Amino acid sequence: MKIDLTETTSSKINQALVSARRAIGTPAIGMVLTLVIVTDEENAYDALKSAGDASREHPSRIIAVIKRVSRSPRSRRDARLDAEVRVGSDAGTGETVVLRLHGELVNHAQSVVLPLLLPDAPVVVWWPEDAPADPAKDPLGALAQRRITDAYSAEHPGEELAVRADSYTPGDTDLAWTRITPWRSMLAASLDQQSAQVVSATVEGESENPSCELLAMWLADRLKVPVERTVSAGPGLTAVRMETKNGVIVLDRPDGSLATLSMQGQPDRAVALKRRDTAELLAEELRRLDPDNTYAATVKFGVAKLAGQARPKPAEPAADAAPAAAKKTAAKKAASK
Repeated sequence: MKIDLTETTSSKINQALVSARRAIGTPAIGMVLTLVIVTDEENAYDALKSAGDASREHPSRIIAVIKRVSRSPRSRRDARLDAEVRVGSDAGTGETVVLRLHGELVNHAQSVVLPLLLPDAPVVVWWPEDAPADPAKDPLGALAQRRITDAYSAEHPGEELAVRADSYTPGDTDLAWTRITPWRSMLAASLDQQSAQVVSATVEGESENPSCELLAMWLADRLKVPVERTVSAGPGLTAVRMETKNGVIVLDRPDGSLATLSMQGQPDRAVALKRRDTAELLAEELRRLDPDNTYAATVKFGVAKLAGQARPKPAEPAADAAPAAAKKTAAKKAASK
């Protein structure tokens, strides 16, 4: 069931939610949290679809905040709120409210969202792209117990990780970190089978992939060994090699789906390590609402501490340097004659 509301208020939206639930015969609220999505029109469909799929595991009230930037000065002064209420099969297992904020209201999104939060339930805010530099200090982020960003959507993911480290507040997390959960689990399990100490490691993956950096930083932080970050054609994270005193442990995934685990003295094993979609990543993050101390320690380790990082190229000589040198040599020859 869908209800469109134009030039509305938070109070009318709440009334529409109650009326819609009664109309479909489900007046009771069985949702466990409120998920606030801060996005734009371009990415709203994909974000809402992922959130709807994740709500099958975590029934929730999904509030999508879409800020419509006005072009003319007059439009920017006029504050208007349009909304779309979805309940029943149109909203997964919970209910969805799509808010479109116009004019001055864009700068006061928290005042619109606050009355729509479920009472006595956790709040999670997710920025699929264009996350603020400090999510905890953002007006919407301040309402939440958990704040989810995605460094992969940034123009410079490596620099984005540094921003996340500088502004980290307990409750922050990033989907680039969530993507490597199966890798971390598999590598930890392989080390449980090896009593030998790890002396070094190498993480191989695409160039602008923050998950590769996070995995390398996690290994360096936990194992206290040098970790080299190398670049491959992908897709995504392709291989991890850990040198131990008993031989090398290799987890290789060249196709983005099936990996091979190789260990000294054991036959190679096939491991399912497919690249997961956003709905699966979001569902995993919604399973825990407490601070992730391991993520905090990893992101604060710093990309610059990894070996094999790109170094700035030396400055090239100026275009007129060679002619100037030739003129200087010619002048010396003329003076000696």
